[in-house]
Amino acid sequence: MHLQDLRPLTNKLRRIAGFGPADLTDLAIERWEISPAEIREVPPAICLPGQAERITRTEFAPLRDVLMSLHGDPCEHVPATMAYRLRDVDFVDGVLYAGKAELHLRRRRRSPLAHRRPRHSISGAIYETWVGNRWFGNWLLDDCLSYRLAETAGDPVTSTSPRGGHVPRYEELLSMSPARVEDVHFDELILFDDHHNNSGRLARAQDMRDRLLAGRDPAPNPGVFLYRGRSGDARVLENEDELAEKLQAQYGFRIMFPEDHTVDELLDACGATRIVAGVEGSQLNHGMAVMPPGGTLLTLQPADRATTAMKLLSDRWQQRFAMIVGAGHAGSFHIAWDDLRRTLDLIL
Repeated sequence: MHLQDLRPLTNKLRRIAGFGPADLTDLAIERWEISPAEIREVPPAICLPGQAERITRTEFAPLRDVLMSLHGDPCEHVPATMAYRLRDVDFVDGVLYAGKAELHLRRRRRSPLAHRRPRHSISGAIYETWVGNRWFGNWLLDDCLSYRLAETAGDPVTSTSPRGGHVPRYEELLSMSPARVEDVHFDELILFDDHHNNSGRLARAQDMRDRLLAGRDPAPNPGVFLYRGRSGDARVLENEDELAEKLQAQYGFRIMFPEDHTVDELLDACGATRIVAGVEGSQLNHGMAVMPPGGTLLTLQPADRATTAMKLLSDRWQQRFAMIVGAGHAGSFHIAWDDLRRTLDLIL
């Protein structure tokens, strides 16, 4: 047995003893800046007075952080995008191991004690993330941007098997052809800290939009409502049909169930729209990826699952973010038509 085979066990013992695993990037033999840090203006969210007071529980961030992001920041410090080169890294069952450090990219499928040093060795650049493997929307609007860094720095590598649904067509349109690996040893591995909305990442977002719309001539329209329905984590808007019908009849919105449409149909519908609206969730990212800068993402959210995570994405795509907090809970909530109408008055 190699000493490297004991990495998961020794890391677990360190945690039990009160020592968390080291940061993988601390072991880098080389690091370099891809896009520098800067000061940027972050716009406030668009919402009616009293919306924040309706929030009973938040998702992904504490209430204080959610409220701060609603207010925006005229002078926010945005960190740099960095790359890190490491040597002697094992990738086993979705976890990267190097020395006393580890980085989880997806849920384990096996016991960590079954770790064995992989026999196959390669070098490459990983662009995938835990959140991108968990949620389609983050794969599309986060990991696909980091792919552009990976293809520049080395050979792009991912542990994800070919995904179904809309993913294959997006990979085709974005010219993504990564090496797909299972358990493997990296002689050299490049990782990225690519989480911040600096100018470099904003430019890659617009490059993505250009790639997805290449050869298309989408017709302008007032808005697109993308149904969430009953898929994914529970966010059941009981009057979703009523709101969609009124948006169509009174404002000329196009109504779409993303699961019933191809990627090309979604891009054609959203590529020149002014508003992408719907229950907060990954289905909205189809529209955000190609909606023009200055357009608005309008999210409908339950009071006990409020989040501004998608504001980070709309800021990156230079779009506006709006939200309405409904009555009820994630399993069954209601948005008043008057709240939606008055929010549209703020947007238009």
